[in-house]
Amino acid sequence: MAGRLQDKIAIITGAGRGIGAATARRFVEEGAKVVIADVNGETGESTAAQLRADGYTAIAVQTDVSDHDAVRRMVAATVEQLGPPTTLVNNASVNVFRDPLKLTDEEWRRCFAVDLDSMWYCSREVLPYMLANGGGSIVNLASVHAFNIIPGCFPYPVAKHAVIGLTRALAIEYAANNIRVNAICPGYIETQITIDYWNTHPDPEAQRLYTYNLHPPKRIGTAEEVAAAVVFLASDEAAFVNAACLVVDGGRSVLYHE
Repeated sequence: MAGRLQDKIAIITGAGRGIGAATARRFVEEGAKVVIADVNGETGESTAAQLRADGYTAIAVQTDVSDHDAVRRMVAATVEQLGPPTTLVNNASVNVFRDPLKLTDEEWRRCFAVDLDSMWYCSREVLPYMLANGGGSIVNLASVHAFNIIPGCFPYPVAKHAVIGLTRALAIEYAANNIRVNAICPGYIETQITIDYWNTHPDPEAQRLYTYNLHPPKRIGTAEEVAAAVVFLASDEAAFVNAACLVVDGGRSVLYHE
């Protein structure tokens, strides 16, 4: 039985670990061939090797997605080794949380280079192939920070608000060409980064339970649950879903806060 992403050729940025790695796993299980574009070449290759060992098609291309030339080389490698990309998942991201008046110019540029510019660079490089192929799908990983402002997180939400703008603008621009552009907005997800953060507290287990209790289901999301949402938006099941933002946060963002 064919998978939901059978014969798709998907580029997934930041796929060496966390949500990106979970998405790569789900994609290959659904029949796609994947390119893991990660700034950490060893991590990316390790993830790709695991997928190949399980019988799937996966390659890793070490890529600094904030560097347009590096993105060009990565897309060229994709075309050469697997074929023209049909699907792009812009997952790579970096947390930059600073006091606005203490934020350096370098920190500001790093935030936007990775969290916004990279999504445009990757989209810009794959769109010609999607146009030539008669369609495609781009899924951008935004965040609940794209519509909620949490004190102490500047300038990350500024960049994530812009990701929604980029998603909507490209979606409308290319809708008539059968190219869909959508966004996923994850909330608190239990990745290694989250676990590492809990471990900075005197009582990591207490911090974990505190975080769980902030959410209506009394837990937080998993990388696999976000990956499932990405699969849906990338698949033909979402053929009439365009310029949308799918929130994956267990309902946390709609709670009333005093």
